[in-house]
Amino acid sequence: MVSTSETMTPAEVRYPCMRRAMHFHCCVLFFCIFQLFFSGFSRKLHAEGQENELARSDKLAAVSLGGWLVIEKWIRPSIWEGIPDADLLDGSQIQFRSVTLNKFMSAEGGGGGKIMINRQVGSDWETFKVWRHADNVYSFRVFNNQFISALNASAAVVGATGGAAGKWERFTLTRNLKNNRVHIKAYNGMYLQARDVNKVTADYMSSSEPDWGDNSATFEMIITIASPLHGEYQLANGFGPVDAARVLKYHRDSFISANDFEYLSKIGINGVRIPVGYWIASDPHPPKPFVPGSLQALDNAFLWAENNDMKIIIDLHAVPGSQNGQEHSASIDGVSQWATGRNDYGKSYIDLTLEVIEFLASRYSGRQGLYGIELLNEPMIHYVPIDTLKSYYRKGYEIMRRYSAETYVLISPLVGGDPGDLLDLGNEFFNSIIDLHYYNVFGDTFSNMTVQQNVDYVSVNRHQEITRLNQRGNGLLTFVGEWTNEWAVRGASQEDYQRFGQVQLQMYGQATAGWAYWNYIIDDPSNNHWDFKQSYETRYLLRPSSGWLH
Repeated sequence: MVSTSETMTPAEVRYPCMRRAMHFHCCVLFFCIFQLFFSGFSRKLHAEGQENELARSDKLAAVSLGGWLVIEKWIRPSIWEGIPDADLLDGSQIQFRSVTLNKFMSAEGGGGGKIMINRQVGSDWETFKVWRHADNVYSFRVFNNQFISALNASAAVVGATGGAAGKWERFTLTRNLKNNRVHIKAYNGMYLQARDVNKVTADYMSSSEPDWGDNSATFEMIITIASPLHGEYQLANGFGPVDAARVLKYHRDSFISANDFEYLSKIGINGVRIPVGYWIASDPHPPKPFVPGSLQALDNAFLWAENNDMKIIIDLHAVPGSQNGQEHSASIDGVSQWATGRNDYGKSYIDLTLEVIEFLASRYSGRQGLYGIELLNEPMIHYVPIDTLKSYYRKGYEIMRRYSAETYVLISPLVGGDPGDLLDLGNEFFNSIIDLHYYNVFGDTFSNMTVQQNVDYVSVNRHQEITRLNQRGNGLLTFVGEWTNEWAVRGASQEDYQRFGQVQLQMYGQATAGWAYWNYIIDDPSNNHWDFKQSYETRYLLRPSSGWLH
């Protein structure tokens, strides 16, 4: 037997209480390590149990209500009728050519210096994107995203130096539709003119508008791309506040109603995914050019869903600055600045977006009909760094959890990226879902595929990816939040469409949180296979005998 003094350090011999304290701290340390291990292990079991339980009771067979609260022209083209100067909506691309010098106006170097009138051929530096402010009032964005400006009024020299579309960057455009000629009036009340190939000046004075002959203040306007974007920004800005309010009230009241929720519930659809824009958080005073009404429509949707035992995913589809440059993210002109941009008051677009998440979470987290909130739809890999996206998702998740521990948080991978890049967030997030969008329509991959090749692509490639994400998700559930029964195959039969729909339902049903079809309604016969209701009623998309979910 070894004596106590032989096994103790000198300090322990002198201070027996230290030995007791060390024993105590060792026990505490062991307990903490055990707790960490057990909590992580139990969390894994909980996530697996949650996944299995979700497959039984909380899985969605849903449709998206796209084009309702975030406008896309292709979904309902009829409401666009009557917009004045519809060929010059925001994002249109134009060029100006002097009728006297017969040369194109150019932002030399792409911008940052003078506007010159020295090019024989119009290309990138000679092409300007339109920002529309009011009837006949526009700004012109140059290649490097600065604006044409007449701020240097003393010298009257026009530059491509405007950092924002302020008053000196706004011009009144008078068009002669007979010959595509225009006069361009600056904020100082004078007209732009071209007398020297090395500069354009805003100093043409006239008691009346210049004539349409060959004079220095007359330009030919060439529209190289007429209104390429047809989102809510373009519609609201094109109509103006009064007419836009009228048109959008009619649209929101008539496109989706309580009857649609009753119909969907009866045929076995148990959820809807509703795209919303950031302006909903400011309703009834949204930022220009948006008009009020989307918030009331979303409130109505919750009532209708709850009356029919259905669930809602609120999908933040459009954010300040645009996350992808597409019309459905309310991009002004195809430029995406969400990841880096700031508003006129210096607040980052990301912080503004987080305020929208807080608004939605605080308003709807207590509602029985809420299934989840999607923090961002389809960020584009070219514009949003993955680290920026993950940081935003972490902040959005924290906001969501302040209001509810159970509401699902949906995250969208980068378009053009690997969904697996987000899987590490599964170690941090609980009750969270990765949203996958699958289309056999876009890109060269599908352009020449046969019916069988499309079917095989879904049954092999898509199946493999869903399986991989299910197995490696670290607790993240999977959801095919957008898919459709359309493809690039020409002359396909009804039976071909049925086969394609069947394999998609089988494969996407393996996503642990279910799926949502894009779109519920398409008010355009040329896109009828994108229309879930019509595809179902005409039997181009068949409901499996076992139900929508496999």
